[in-house]
Amino acid sequence: MSTTIRDGQRERPVALVIGTALRSDSIDVLITHRGPVPWLEPAMHWRSWGVDFYHDGMRELQDRYEGRAVADRLEQHRRRTEFNDDDIAFIQSVPFFFLATATPESVDCSFKGGAPGFVRVTGPATLEWPDYDGNRMYRSLGNITASPRVGLLFIRFDGQLFNNAGRLRVSGHAEVDDDPDAIARFEGAKRVVRVTVESVFPNCPRYIPGMGEAEISEYVPQPGHVPPDPPWKSMRMVKDIFETERSEGD
Repeated sequence: MSTTIRDGQRERPVALVIGTALRSDSIDVLITHRGPVPWLEPAMHWRSWGVDFYHDGMRELQDRYEGRAVADRLEQHRRRTEFNDDDIAFIQSVPFFFLATATPESVDCSFKGGAPGFVRVTGPATLEWPDYDGNRMYRSLGNITASPRVGLLFIRFDGQLFNNAGRLRVSGHAEVDDDPDAIARFEGAKRVVRVTVESVFPNCPRYIPGMGEAEISEYVPQPGHVPPDPPWKSMRMVKDIFETERSEGD
């Protein structure tokens, strides 16, 4: 096992969690082990850390205003660590969601769209979606590479509810998979993003505007349909790049 903890001038081996890194003023944790760590579970494995649903800042405001009673009851009765049937139906019915990612240097919120069912629940606490052709900035995926904790917001604007929920919040740890076999499962995918869930929380539909049923964008890859190039690829600032790529591909 090649994982080490560097503490001052000393190094000692340790097994740690999958695909993430911890840093503080006094300790760097370099993680290269990618498997279960039985002798450290549950204290160290991230699925067993039991990250609190409410951190100190949330608790401070609960105490300052209405108190903790409602917040605690909602966590007790609505928060889950695995998907139920309503969650799965909700996720697989929507043509888009919002993805929040962050590192100490970068915060990003991104819209992810596709045909209903493009987000697939693959296990009791896992989901994945295709990463389609984009603007090549890799703000979301770059943040995930540096810091894998993510937040996903699924929302319905047509009034349809799932267990009285018009919104579904999912938080967890993400990874980017560019294995050809994984990519082949999705039409038009460039990569696949996979999330192991930490928390699932359905929200009521209050304040969601009614906007009717959404039409699928013509740019979404689907069997038998080749999406057109988006207009921005013809803008002067990048036009030459794509023209060169097209000529080299001919």
